[in-house]
Amino acid sequence: MGRMEGKVALVTGGALGMGKAHSQLLAKEGAKVVVTDVKEKEGKAVVEGIKQAGGEATFLKHDVSKESEWKAVVDKAIGEFGKVDVLVNNAGILVLKNCKDTSVDEFDRVMNINVKGVFLGCKHILPAMQKAGGGSIVNISSIYGLIGAPGGVALAYQASKGAVRILTKSVAAEYAAYDIRANSIHPGLIATPMTSDITESAELNEMVLGPTILGRAGKPEEVANAILFLASDESSYVNGAEIVVDGGYTTM
Repeated sequence: MGRMEGKVALVTGGALGMGKAHSQLLAKEGAKVVVTDVKEKEGKAVVEGIKQAGGEATFLKHDVSKESEWKAVVDKAIGEFGKVDVLVNNAGILVLKNCKDTSVDEFDRVMNINVKGVFLGCKHILPAMQKAGGGSIVNISSIYGLIGAPGGVALAYQASKGAVRILTKSVAAEYAAYDIRANSIHPGLIATPMTSDITESAELNEMVLGPTILGRAGKPEEVANAILFLASDESSYVNGAEIVVDGGYTTM
């Protein structure tokens, strides 16, 4: 307990799935958490749960693809808690289509949320972190930011997560001098509302799990543990790294 004491963390897409687990664990470990999401009802419920457990949190409605909303969210977070030490760029969407079946609109939507949203988060949090004397940015990529998926399913998603991986390394290289670290998390198949179409289909589940050594989907809490490490001072010498949480999928 207390691994995040004195820190303020902003978690996007914090209303459900992995974002919810990240928010809860960071708060449990002492962080003041700003939970943002387009899902207002679910996001407020996460914050209420954190408060009932003795933590401190606030919810802000937030479309990560809109720069004006990023500016407002960062200003409000600093206004309420005085600073932001940690940014977890977790918000993302998944379109289960291959290259030839993906429309331009679908591709653009995935890129706007999964890549532009991460870019805008970094862009607008970096000045605040510089002012605070440092910070940690954790961007959620995927194993498909490292490798291609069999069958070419989720082409736009894979492309977006590859972009997040390199964007993270670029930020890490540029801002290390300010004691700001940027690292990416690369989950395998995690059982969340976003992946329910996969986990509830025996055929898709088997295909996506593929060579996963542990033979099962991961839990959001198992990714949150990696988030906690990168967000805390325990990872002070970890920068520009890729933390893979995939049950052994990429070992094959």
